[in-house]
Amino acid sequence: MQRSAEIAGFDSLSDYLRHLHASQSSLTPSTLRVREESPLYGLVEPSVYAETERGKVFHGDSLGLLHETLKESSVDLIMTSPPFGLVRKKSYGNEDADKYIEWFRPFAQGMRRVLKEKGSLVIDIGGAWKPGTPTRSLYHFELLITLCREYGFHLCQEHYWWNPAKLPTPAEWVNVRRVRVKDAVNCIWWLSKTPWPKASNRRILSPYSDSMKALLTNGYTPKLRPSGHDISDKFGKDNGGSVPPNLLALANTESNGTYQEYCRANNLPVHPARFPSRIPEYFIRMLTDERDLVVDPFGGSCVTGEVAESLNRKWVCCELDEDYLKGAMSRFVGVKPRLPKADNAPYQVFPPCSLNGAADNSPLAEDGGFQRTVKVPKQRTLRLV
Repeated sequence: MQRSAEIAGFDSLSDYLRHLHASQSSLTPSTLRVREESPLYGLVEPSVYAETERGKVFHGDSLGLLHETLKESSVDLIMTSPPFGLVRKKSYGNEDADKYIEWFRPFAQGMRRVLKEKGSLVIDIGGAWKPGTPTRSLYHFELLITLCREYGFHLCQEHYWWNPAKLPTPAEWVNVRRVRVKDAVNCIWWLSKTPWPKASNRRILSPYSDSMKALLTNGYTPKLRPSGHDISDKFGKDNGGSVPPNLLALANTESNGTYQEYCRANNLPVHPARFPSRIPEYFIRMLTDERDLVVDPFGGSCVTGEVAESLNRKWVCCELDEDYLKGAMSRFVGVKPRLPKADNAPYQVFPPCSLNGAADNSPLAEDGGFQRTVKVPKQRTLRLV
């Protein structure tokens, strides 16, 4: 990239990037072709690391995969969880939140290149806290806006992955100063090149609640609700299940599965940022047909590939760190990959203020918790007899 800036006659790389972004306001096929064939990318294609009946694992930089290896308009679903923009560096190579958008731009270009017109891009991305303050970074929202405004994607629907098992972090703001609640939700952006991608929620229905089962058994009288919604007699039709909400409740608690045991037995690192298999399963079922192509350019331990293989989809995963790929092989050797058993046990969410504020009614700190204080246990009063 630096060499490209010098060839074009720019004094700095930042000036060159600003020129590129300013000159690409329209996303016509011709301008996209110019971007992808420009000397901006001195790319090396990743190498095939392993193959299964339906998929391939690539080792190397996924920019080469997205801009060179995969054919244009060949992918039905990109299902991925890229490294998050975090303050503290992680072993899997996350990017700084304030530099995240610039880092992601060439991936966005490649994703748009390989995606079919009716395909979908699904990005699981966690938030971040600003250094030293109990305030949130906007980087993941900025990424969403950039993808839509600059790369022509449409936001089909935002989803939220709630991890009920998430620890109460960040500890400083949640446990010590008590000025924030625990951060237990990831954003999942579902995007596409068209407002009308392939999709069907009939593939991902949830069990009916007990009250809905009773309604189906006893019948329902159509009426106008106070909210203004006119509930027709079709509301009482049994459709085989209820349409799920865009809140995905999945506890990420697996610690002793086949993958982890294989990694420990072979002295391999366990990837620390795996999403549960139910997340890619949800989107693969809803957005693709059998034998469609699913791609994860940030493959990690290849959870997406394992799920796609189990659901009879073609798939490609790419990962830069070979040690993570060595561990990922446990998903494809020996027994045939299969989905975990369905767990329909619901998670409990208490309504706000369920304790009616009875836990602590002491005055709020006037400085918003700026001064770090340690609560001293009350001393018992001894009564002399």
